[in-house]
Amino acid sequence: MLRLSAIFIAVCMVLIAGAIGVVLFYGVRLDVRTSAIIALGALVVMALYNSITNRLRDRGVLGDQIADLSRGTADLSRQMAEMSRRLAAVESRVEQTVSRARGAVDPIAAEIGELGGLVRQLAETVAAHETMLGAPNGIGQAAPRAAAPATATAFATPAEDAPLALKETDAVSGPRRIQTMSREHISEMVAAAADANRIDLYLQPIVTLPQRKVRFYEALSRLRTEDGEIIPAVDFVEVAETAGLMPKIDNMLVFRCVQVVRRLQLKSRDVGLFCNINGTTLTDSVYFKQFLDFMRANRALGGSLMFEFTQAAYRSFGPIEHESLAALADCGFRFSMDHVTDLRFEPKELADRSFRFVKVPANLLLNRAATAQSDIQAEDLADLLARNGIDLIGERIENESTVVDLLDYDVRFGQGFLFSAPRPVRAEALQGAASPPPAPDNPAATKTLSEYLAANAHTV
Repeated sequence: MLRLSAIFIAVCMVLIAGAIGVVLFYGVRLDVRTSAIIALGALVVMALYNSITNRLRDRGVLGDQIADLSRGTADLSRQMAEMSRRLAAVESRVEQTVSRARGAVDPIAAEIGELGGLVRQLAETVAAHETMLGAPNGIGQAAPRAAAPATATAFATPAEDAPLALKETDAVSGPRRIQTMSREHISEMVAAAADANRIDLYLQPIVTLPQRKVRFYEALSRLRTEDGEIIPAVDFVEVAETAGLMPKIDNMLVFRCVQVVRRLQLKSRDVGLFCNINGTTLTDSVYFKQFLDFMRANRALGGSLMFEFTQAAYRSFGPIEHESLAALADCGFRFSMDHVTDLRFEPKELADRSFRFVKVPANLLLNRAATAQSDIQAEDLADLLARNGIDLIGERIENESTVVDLLDYDVRFGQGFLFSAPRPVRAEALQGAASPPPAPDNPAATKTLSEYLAANAHTV
């Protein structure tokens, strides 16, 4: 638009200058040269006047714009100053509120901590008194040290949600007379218990942190003697392994775990089960073939049933054991490592062998002196395992402060006496398991075992 007006003005000035030249030539009778010079001079004067006028007008407009911009900048500065003042006031109020809230909460937290200490002392005192009085309720013979976790369990929410557990007093072991027995006597006792179906199944929950919702259970075996004494697996596994009894015990345990998993799935498919397997079971050619056939018949449970091996057992695995693991993995089953004594392991190697869980004792994770000698820093362990598709489970948790520390390490699952002690499975959860499948101690039993597993593949 400005260009068209400039062209129009230029044309007008040329016409005016030409008209002046024509008037001078015809009206005043000047010669052509003089008329042309005067007309050209008039054109130059009009051009200069137009240029100066435009300059003055543009300068005025520019000055007005600069003044408006200066006023806008000043207003913006005042608004920024006001916002800064208000933000400072809000921060001051927030700090005061947080300070008052912390001052109100800290005394309550201290009182709760003192109350917890008093409860633990009371539990230890009661346990000691029951021991002195001869244990009339059947639990007085347990060590006073175990009373604290048992009391903590009474306040834990997950213990109340255990669908397959009896009351906690049923899970407390009796006197440890086995420690005074000879290996031959222990071996005979274990063999007799296996033949008489006195290897009981206990469950301990594994909960999410910090919600403490039951996500898994770990199946533990307990030997029940003829006089009713309960012996934990740690006291007889070594002797049973030396005597070649572990395949038979694992046979009973796995069969019952399958039944428990099917029972759990009736209530929730989000709950899984860890089943401990001895390394010697993987090398028993006769038993493992039947074991593998049984798991193939129950491959639908692959997402809910995990087989667990100790770190020491995994490190001793050879080609036969790894081949057995691969066969189970092909059926859809995954594995877990527990009894971890150090962090010198390769997560990628474990993931390649279908390990999806690693259980590390809480005191090992929180012991900086012990983890300093390891290949992996404890603070980075959960993230490193997660990048390889492995979940970290903190086990042997016995107090609330340990839970708080483990949350700083991004531990998602926890297991220990703080949440619940191992509890025996109710009899109705093992209906149809009155007589376990025969162990393949000899080739003649192979056909019997196959028939038994086939007949009970879907028993709940």
